[in-house]
Amino acid sequence: MSGRKIRDSDPPRPRPLWPVAALLRTLWQGEGNLLSLLPASAYRVASGPLGYSRRSIILFNDPISVRQILEDREAVFPKSDLMVGALEALIGESIFVSDGEKWRRQRAMIDPAFSHMRLSLAFRAMRGALMDHERHLDGLARSGEPFSLDLALSHLTADIICRTVFSVSLDSSVARDVFHDFLVFERHVAQVGILRLIVDPAWKKVPQKPDVLAACTRIRGHLGALIDRHDGSDDIAAAVMAARDKQTDKGFSREELIDQLGVFFLAGHETTASALTWAFYILATRPDIMQRLRAETEKVTEGGDVAFEHTRRMPYARAVFQETLRLYPPITFIPRVALRETFIGGRRIRRGALVMIAPWTLHRHKVHWRHPDRFDPERFLPGGDFERSPGAFIPFGAGPHTCVGAGFATAEAILILASLARRFDFDVSRAGPVRPVARLTTRPAREIMCTLARHHS
Repeated sequence: MSGRKIRDSDPPRPRPLWPVAALLRTLWQGEGNLLSLLPASAYRVASGPLGYSRRSIILFNDPISVRQILEDREAVFPKSDLMVGALEALIGESIFVSDGEKWRRQRAMIDPAFSHMRLSLAFRAMRGALMDHERHLDGLARSGEPFSLDLALSHLTADIICRTVFSVSLDSSVARDVFHDFLVFERHVAQVGILRLIVDPAWKKVPQKPDVLAACTRIRGHLGALIDRHDGSDDIAAAVMAARDKQTDKGFSREELIDQLGVFFLAGHETTASALTWAFYILATRPDIMQRLRAETEKVTEGGDVAFEHTRRMPYARAVFQETLRLYPPITFIPRVALRETFIGGRRIRRGALVMIAPWTLHRHKVHWRHPDRFDPERFLPGGDFERSPGAFIPFGAGPHTCVGAGFATAEAILILASLARRFDFDVSRAGPVRPVARLTTRPAREIMCTLARHHS
């Protein structure tokens, strides 16, 4: 755990260092991990330069400035060229990377797919995928065979998103191929090379490796096939395919459908799998939290399966998920780029500067949170830290660009947390040192190896 012993109540994190030492550590590790690059000051300042670079990188931790940047009422801060360069081969000009009028059109067309009624319908597909996965985990519990916690949860959330978006189980050959290609993309996509971040000018194209581009081509081909074969089931794909622009009455083109549904697959399984990996790792080391989660589940469900209405009556399960998102936000950094010179929070921002909003530092900031590195779900219950830190918790973004699937992800996570915690005891004693890295999402540097046993209350 980053070269020093951390209290049992503090989950893994990089040890904050002085800027030069942090840079040397990051270059030595050779992972391009921006978490290791963050200096100790990043967890204390309201705003400030993040090291030295040719284009200028400014980090903002002040909630008022963060909201001003993300709301972007004057259209000064579009999504960063670095983020767009990393994702455009996979998701084109989708809602995740677009801005301005194009983004507003896409958002207005997509929002109805995540209405309350559709979420309640999608929950049945979530339950079906979870029941199938529980049978798989039962087998692992009987055998005692070690398995990758990361991979198991990625498979579960990918199956859920396949069933809710396309009404297709991940067992289908197409869905399974998409899942494996997403793993290639997630692990190898070039986002921000450290040296490139320091020496390259703004808007320089981010080159991608041939295996990543090939994976993107295969994924888009498979998504197109799923669209072409869609059988008219009442699912998210049907809602997006039926969406119309209110001004023109035109729907998405086939390429636009691939863009948008690629986002749903990427964001809908990768971000949730990231958070759940950290949640179950922590639950395995905190029997006190695990016991309270189990007790709430038994009380609310009266011993039955977790139903959709139950997820709204489980404040502690929700708090466990929120606290996991606080310490390990799936989207570690939200980069924006300044189109022109401007001022934010009294600080001059020059044209081309990289304006960095880091949920990782905002969620661990010493001004906004008591004992910021401690895992404490109580802070999200009435009277907790969350109530005194408005704007300091942005796991799904903020402003008009708040994630459209936030409600979906929360219901899914509560279902999985409550159901699996009640059924299994998780043992991560074989995992070895666990260290978070900033990849496409916040992931462990190495897979967390885990064993299971059936829980007997």
